[in-house]
Amino acid sequence: MYRARLGGDLDKAILGYVSSAAEDAAIAEYDILGSQAHVVMLHEAGIMGRAHARRVLAALEGLKGRIVAELEAAAAGGGSAGEDVHEVVEELVAREAGAAAGGRMHTARSRNDQVALDVRMKVRDDIIGISGSLLDVIGALLDLAEKHAGTAMPLYTHLQRAQPGTFSHYMLAHADALFRDLERLDGAFERTNKSPLGAGPVGGTGLPIDRSRTAALLGFSGLVENSIDATSTRDFAAEFAAAAAILMTNLSRMAEDFVIWSSAEFSFLELSDGASSPSSVMPQKKNPDLLELTRGRAARTIGDLTAVLAACKGLATGYGRDLQDTKPPVWSAARAASGALAAMLSMLRGITVNGRAMGRAASGGGGGHIMALDVAERLVSGGVPFRAAHGIAGRLVREAQDAGMPLGRLDAARIGRAVAGTGADAGALAEAIRGLSAAGSLRGRTSRGSAGFAEQRRMAGERRASLAERRESAEIRRRGIDEALDGLADAVNGIAGPPGAATGRRKRRPAGKAPGRRRSIPVRED
Repeated sequence: MYRARLGGDLDKAILGYVSSAAEDAAIAEYDILGSQAHVVMLHEAGIMGRAHARRVLAALEGLKGRIVAELEAAAAGGGSAGEDVHEVVEELVAREAGAAAGGRMHTARSRNDQVALDVRMKVRDDIIGISGSLLDVIGALLDLAEKHAGTAMPLYTHLQRAQPGTFSHYMLAHADALFRDLERLDGAFERTNKSPLGAGPVGGTGLPIDRSRTAALLGFSGLVENSIDATSTRDFAAEFAAAAAILMTNLSRMAEDFVIWSSAEFSFLELSDGASSPSSVMPQKKNPDLLELTRGRAARTIGDLTAVLAACKGLATGYGRDLQDTKPPVWSAARAASGALAAMLSMLRGITVNGRAMGRAASGGGGGHIMALDVAERLVSGGVPFRAAHGIAGRLVREAQDAGMPLGRLDAARIGRAVAGTGADAGALAEAIRGLSAAGSLRGRTSRGSAGFAEQRRMAGERRASLAERRESAEIRRRGIDEALDGLADAVNGIAGPPGAATGRRKRRPAGKAPGRRRSIPVRED
């Protein structure tokens, strides 16, 4: 269709090499929606007559249920010889609407602005879907935090017991990290949700098109105004891949903790049977495969980000075919993040927390002398300089270690040796040590954001309120795109005939579902 200058068809082997038909299944219906908006605008601008527009819009609507099959046939060499979804759609529309009508559909646009549009629409929907899943996972973390506000556990640095904390504090730490992931996705959405359509190949058009009209019909908040920038940039795709990679890295860190904590050596928690995998030969095994795969897929997503950046880093300004290869890693990053969030949500909702084992470790059971900093701070409260208090507490730990006993059971002689020459009151210190407990430590922890019991209640309450606000904002965003696309359907019907003749009204999605969930096409895992 596009080869008039070249005079012959592509060699079959070369067509197979350059074709993106297979991966374009993910953007096929976005391509049709974009084409419908473009045709509506061309008709309204007086560039395409009603009869031609009507035929093209009807043909586009008829493709919605079968475009993926057409692309699969093209990729297998048994259907259209088109190199990509744009050529396949245009060829099929021309075949069904007639050359006189179908040949007008591509007026005032290029595959360059067309593919940028399709990718932006898909990434936009992926962000909405992933953000909705993130909100659910944050909600599950807050549920666990509120349930376990009083469940003491050790907090770690260098994987060594550091201070007593609570499981609530740990859950809130990950909730806060995921809130930041949500903020990154929100920013990426704002920069993605701009329309490049009508920018043409690189320098625009002399025809009287209305780019703002197509942007509004497709639910965009504005334009990527500069025609060079609109067609050649993929920074929005790199930003999305980066947000996905950081999200996966955050999930991977939590997954690593849970792998360790679900081992018999820790026994802090147990995954449900539905979230565990068996061994093929060892009947006793209950393997945390979903957590291990989350770590592995975080690595893949980092690779996806690298692939997008590497494809873009050396391109001259203007469209280059290299950009075609930014699509698969973006699709891959979206699949990884969506899948990991769904699996982690299921796991969190079924997890069993062993508060007794956590509490034993938080109280210093099994060694570690986790209350040493509390001892030092009690000395500081009595007027001892912190560095001197640190030294005394360190000597007390050494005495306890040599005696094979916890700090709280040290006798007066050992305490006296530890404070000798420091001026500290050995008797008062002995009384303070005997009263050490994880619960006492946590009641006394008052610094903002600490693991103290009061801070857990405050932080959990504030995060719960923030979650509700973000859910409301996400629903407003989702509904705005829905309403815009309903307006597109109305505009199509207004040209193509009475309501229902060409498209009918779009079905409303359930609340919380991303716009792309219904329209986009599932892509098989690589």
